[in-house]
Amino acid sequence: MRSQCEKSRENEEQEKEAAAAATAATGSLAGVPEAEGSDTDTDSDLEKEGTHGLGELVKDNLYLRSCRAHNVVPASCFLRQGKAPRLNLRHRGLGPQGARALASALTSNPYIKWLDLRDNELCGAGAEALAHALSKSSSICDVDLSENQLGAVGAQVICAALMANPAMQKVQLAGNNLEEQAAQYLAELLRAHTGLKSLDLSYNQLNDQAGEKLGPALAENTGLTELNISWNHLQGPGAVSFARGLGANIFLRVLDISCNGFGDPGASAVGEALRTNNVLEELNMSNNCISMVGARSLGLGLRVNQTLRILVDIQVNRDFDDLVTSVKVILPGLCIKTGVHRVEYKKELLAVLRPSLPVSTPK
Repeated sequence: MRSQCEKSRENEEQEKEAAAAATAATGSLAGVPEAEGSDTDTDSDLEKEGTHGLGELVKDNLYLRSCRAHNVVPASCFLRQGKAPRLNLRHRGLGPQGARALASALTSNPYIKWLDLRDNELCGAGAEALAHALSKSSSICDVDLSENQLGAVGAQVICAALMANPAMQKVQLAGNNLEEQAAQYLAELLRAHTGLKSLDLSYNQLNDQAGEKLGPALAENTGLTELNISWNHLQGPGAVSFARGLGANIFLRVLDISCNGFGDPGASAVGEALRTNNVLEELNMSNNCISMVGARSLGLGLRVNQTLRILVDIQVNRDFDDLVTSVKVILPGLCIKTGVHRVEYKKELLAVLRPSLPVSTPK
């Protein structure tokens, strides 16, 4: 059985079509019709207006020849790209060979700003092929490389390319089998790239050790405003280390750490971080195995930052409805999502908040 990262061999008919397209494009360069008439002004106008068109033809010809050299079928949407700023090639099954063919053409395209290559089985080899184009492009500022099985090798070359490109502002690396080793390269990216504003690392395997690497890097980051690290495995000391990094960061506005397993220790560390971090605006901590003990610590942090919108999932019983009414009075930014399994509720949070509650508030 072939690996998902293997390039599927094209059939003979597709290869002939690709070769014919490349030949036709090559011939069209030589067969560009000359302008009718000999009027000097007309020739000048044609020269001004036709230069860009010829450049587009050269670009397309470069891509077609590259596809032929790598034995892949050209992506028709790239040939139709023109001056459009967004190139959507998601779910095309490009593979490493298709990435190599595309990379050579991207370097000569000054119009693409948003590049979507989600779910193309690029793997590490495809990432290496694209790295040069991403590092040299002065126009691409938003790239989606999610679901491409990049692994540590791909993460290393992509992070190095991004660090060499100050124009990059948004990067999506969700679902790429990124583990502890990849966290080192991601940490270097967070420290070095001050222009990066949004980073999506969700649905990976970043574990406890990864959290210990990412936390200090987050503390040193001076540009990121949105980070999604949901659906990973940050827990224990890694979750605590990551939370400490949050406390030292003064730029992050939106953070999603849901579905990790922070537990009460991680929630307590986040609560402590919120006492010093007063710039965070949205925090999603749902599905993190947090009991009312951890929620109480979060509440203490929210007393300092009362403008924060926070989503936290807590398992409760029927008495919880009364508590919500009480808590909302002094913590209007707290959004509480109840768990599927309702367990016995401990009233530690109410004990902390009761001294500050108005007299008319139900208990």
